[in-house]
Amino acid sequence: MKQFLIGPHLEFRRRSAPEHQALIDYPTTSLLEFWGFPSFNAGNLRTRSLKKMVEWKTISSLFLTLGPFLIPRLYSYYKTSRIQAQTSNVPVRPVPRRAQYGINILLVAAALAVIATFPQFQPENIFTMTSSRLHTPIDVLFTRLTALRPEKQLTEFDNALRSHIASLDARYLYFTYGPAALAECPFCKSDEPATFFYYTLPARVFPHLLNLFALGLATSTAITGKTGGRWRTMAALLGSCLAIADCYMVGAYDWKGNSRATRAEDLDFFYWRMRTIRGLAIAALDVGLAGLLWASSTNRLFVIPVSSAERLEAATKIMEATRAKLGAVGIIRNVTVRDENLRKKAETYWKREGDIMGEVMDEKEVVEGIRGALESGRMNVTVVEEEAKRYAESIFVTPDVSSTG
Repeated sequence: MKQFLIGPHLEFRRRSAPEHQALIDYPTTSLLEFWGFPSFNAGNLRTRSLKKMVEWKTISSLFLTLGPFLIPRLYSYYKTSRIQAQTSNVPVRPVPRRAQYGINILLVAAALAVIATFPQFQPENIFTMTSSRLHTPIDVLFTRLTALRPEKQLTEFDNALRSHIASLDARYLYFTYGPAALAECPFCKSDEPATFFYYTLPARVFPHLLNLFALGLATSTAITGKTGGRWRTMAALLGSCLAIADCYMVGAYDWKGNSRATRAEDLDFFYWRMRTIRGLAIAALDVGLAGLLWASSTNRLFVIPVSSAERLEAATKIMEATRAKLGAVGIIRNVTVRDENLRKKAETYWKREGDIMGEVMDEKEVVEGIRGALESGRMNVTVVEEEAKRYAESIFVTPDVSSTG
């Protein structure tokens, strides 16, 4: 029992000098914490497991609180949109060409956002490259890095980073804000972590600005018409909220969260994790908006019924086009009757047409077909004559002037 209790303290004595000093600086560390159990009194020294547990509790609490209200409303909105699309008598159509332009822009932007999360396009992490721990001495760390470099020589960026990453606080900031902030920032100081946040803010917001530009193109009425323009406000709001949430997560992150990590696999590489989350979130937003644009442009969902004014305007345009065609036919007929050559050609055509139809009607098969229709009652000559008479009277009907007075 005695050996069991003092074992961790013996392990404490065998630690390296930096680790030993780091633990001495925090005398409130309990024996259970030393063995790896999370403690709620550790303040900024919470372990990764505790942070994950707290984050999951927060997410689950929000889901349980807002879920019963949001899920039924979203489902009801979906059903309403679906029923409206089915009852609006608007047929489903292929994706319009202008709407396809917007969908293509969004899909290309989403693909680029996903590609940006690949390891080949991420900044180097010298700790993962060299399999080093948080407390690895600076000389050992960069000796390992030198062995991985071409021609076994450090780059200018490596030398600049080496002069700023010696202390533990600098390494915490390295994991939080990335290597460029430590190596290139001219005004950043380890005792003022907010300076690193302000320095990395433009680089953090730049992908969101590019995405907002793509969203603006995809929802521009000049490119996608009214179909894309109806989603313009929502796209701008969602893109802006995503950028604000990104900045908030970085600003609220405990930059000393890696102070309890003693192994390389325990380190939380927050900067690289946020780059991946940022790219995937932007891609998800673009794909979701492309789906909305596709559903609305094909009249599968979110159908806007045609208003009475629009229907009246469409009917008026059709009547005007028909009237113009009838006027053109009257002009052609007038010219044909007045011109002697054209009149002779028209008379020749109709005479020939009458002769051809007479020959057709005199054929044996046609005569037998007409006789069979008359005998079987399929064709009633009296009804046909009455319908022809009514049609002729409707053409030459005279308006009642006295009723309008």
